[in-house]
Amino acid sequence: MIPAQLDIRLVPAAVAVWAVALVGLHLGWLATVLCGVLAAAFAFLAVWRGTGAWANGLLAASVLAGAAAVVVTSHALPAATHPLRELASKGATATIRATLSEDPRPLRTKGYAGRPAGADQVAVRARLSDEPGGSVLLLAPAVAWSALLPEQEVTATGALIMPRGGDFTVAVLRVRGPPIAVGPAPSWQTAADGVRAGLRDAAKVLSPELAGLLPALVVGDTAGLSPRVVEEFRLSGLAHLLAVSGANLAIVCGAVLLLFRLLTAGPRLSGLAAVLALVGFVVLARPEPSVLRAAVMGGVTLLALVLGRKGSAIPALAGAVIVLLLFDPGLANTAGFALSVLATAALVILAPRWAAALRDRGVPVGLAEAIAVPAAAQLATAPLIAALSGEISLVAIPANLLAAPVVAPATVFGVLAALVSTVHEGAAELLVHLAGPEVWWLITVGRRAAAVPDSGVPWPSGVLGGLLLAALLVVVVLLLRSRRFRIVLVLGVVVLVLTAVPVKLLKPQWPADGWAAVACDVGQGDAVVLAVAEPGRAVLVDTGPEPLAVNACLDRLGVDRVPVVVLSHLHADHIGGLAAVLAERSVGAVAVGPLREPAWAMKEVRDTVAAAGVPLIELSRGQRLEWPGLALEVLAPLRSPAPRTSETPLPGTVVNDASLVLRAHTPAGRMLLTGDIELATQAELLASTVDVSADVLKVPHHGSRYSLPRFLGAVRPRVALICVGAGNDYGHPSPLVLHSLAGVRVLRTDLDGDVAVLATRDGLATARRGEPRPPPRR
Repeated sequence: MIPAQLDIRLVPAAVAVWAVALVGLHLGWLATVLCGVLAAAFAFLAVWRGTGAWANGLLAASVLAGAAAVVVTSHALPAATHPLRELASKGATATIRATLSEDPRPLRTKGYAGRPAGADQVAVRARLSDEPGGSVLLLAPAVAWSALLPEQEVTATGALIMPRGGDFTVAVLRVRGPPIAVGPAPSWQTAADGVRAGLRDAAKVLSPELAGLLPALVVGDTAGLSPRVVEEFRLSGLAHLLAVSGANLAIVCGAVLLLFRLLTAGPRLSGLAAVLALVGFVVLARPEPSVLRAAVMGGVTLLALVLGRKGSAIPALAGAVIVLLLFDPGLANTAGFALSVLATAALVILAPRWAAALRDRGVPVGLAEAIAVPAAAQLATAPLIAALSGEISLVAIPANLLAAPVVAPATVFGVLAALVSTVHEGAAELLVHLAGPEVWWLITVGRRAAAVPDSGVPWPSGVLGGLLLAALLVVVVLLLRSRRFRIVLVLGVVVLVLTAVPVKLLKPQWPADGWAAVACDVGQGDAVVLAVAEPGRAVLVDTGPEPLAVNACLDRLGVDRVPVVVLSHLHADHIGGLAAVLAERSVGAVAVGPLREPAWAMKEVRDTVAAAGVPLIELSRGQRLEWPGLALEVLAPLRSPAPRTSETPLPGTVVNDASLVLRAHTPAGRMLLTGDIELATQAELLASTVDVSADVLKVPHHGSRYSLPRFLGAVRPRVALICVGAGNDYGHPSPLVLHSLAGVRVLRTDLDGDVAVLATRDGLATARRGEPRPPPRR
């Protein structure tokens, strides 16, 4: 229920402006013109027949909606009729001159097959310099474009493609090489870039993960962020800390206000200093639309704090929404804008009431604020997050509650370090050291929260899912005002716990007793764990495409010591989790095959292994490795790779066919691990004297169609394990392979989750965890 003292008269006008902007973005300029006509009609009605507050409100909403229609049409019509739009529809090539509007943003990939994890491309928005102008999106090589700064003019040639819609982009230009010409950057952008670089350099005194997070937390500089940290923060509900938000601005301006008040400065001088700090921070973090949005929301947040979250906070928020959307209507369709508005509204509407209620029940003031603010923000943003992600996080509120106390000091120390870095490197490093414990705590909270099992409840995604959750939350909040409902709710939670815990205990035990091998569900990639006859010890063959999944699997199995990690070949979906395994397990060695391609992957493995202080060894045909209860034989590659005479990357098929093929002798029988070998190597193995028969087959290449039925038949497996990602784009596993395995017990990680091969008194058995990872969202 909205407190009576809040002034919401401007809220309908803000909603109307937002609605008109969304109509223009999704339905085009003709629909926006119709909105303008309707707004004029309602304005005429309000003037002609209306009296009192409702008429004034209708008039204000109609006039502002009409203004929004004019602004949106002025963006949508030129974009829809731009000459480049027609060329893009034909896939033509064009040369353009444009001024960059933002920093080039890395397009991060998890890494699949021969493509490296990380970012080999950047996306950057730009304004066309030649008439008739307009906004374009450039997709370009990271090497040649990453160092460019906003407001630099570039000339580039590339293939035009149609934009995806939902904004006013004229066209997308896919650039293959460096810019043809680059103009100078403005001095203020160069200065800001120097300060950002100074913070990055000073942060290097911390460990790599901490050094990457601090600039992201302070100024939104994500260049050094670890992909593992990004994923953990997403799962734990802390992703908002990785971008400049209104909270950053409120912290910086609040610190300046506090400092000047401690110096007994007057309110005008203190306010002027806060405004200057706001402007300076915007320049430092880049005056891009998202940062300007954060600045406005930070100003509203600061106003709420100064005014005790009363009085003008809601009108200020509504006014900010109107101004921002009239300035940049494209914000209406961005999740960041909606999340900022919802979180700020929660701060000024829900948080003060909840904090007051907690104080009335004896909770200390600081603790009441610390609980109420993140809880209110998470409640307000939960429907939109559920609509986008398709799940409700059960750890987001606790994680934000634990993270909140250190965000402000880390931000303040980080900003000071950035500013001081231009003057004295040692002082900047000292300030970074002061921020280090706070950043470490944030990573620890994110990591622990992300590792909580079953921390996300599946929920319908999309608009309907978001509206359903919003309605449910509104009903619950209203009912919580009733003492009887609170008692019923508590009893319901108790009953749920008492029923859920036994169900959890009655579920099949995992890991299953006597497991000899487990194919981990790591998405579209391989990771097979082979048990050693010592508790907590196992050999790992491949590490999947990303760090969280393989570590989670090893955690579930209770494996903390790995005598050797074998990388069957150097494609990203087999080596992506290596760094995380080395960071969190005791690893004896890392083994690779004779082929050291792709070159980028070999360098990544070599650097990762060296940083961990673990030896890197090479395996070749005929070698045998033994541990208690486990032996590995290397069956292939059958021959050494030919010397390389060219720097041209090898085709993916060649790298796949050079995979290490291993025969594992386990208590459950013989197991054939085939990496990603394809037709050529399978045919060579059949033509050789190598015995490929086995009780268990790890099906080659995720069950791709490049497998010989004769090879699968020659193995004669009783059990076939297919490591494959749910909803993958490759058509894995192939129906042809599944047909060839008719009569064999087939277990798939996309359907069965982690799957295990067991050694029992009756012989070989299988088990499945039954909780596969959801398919990746596109």
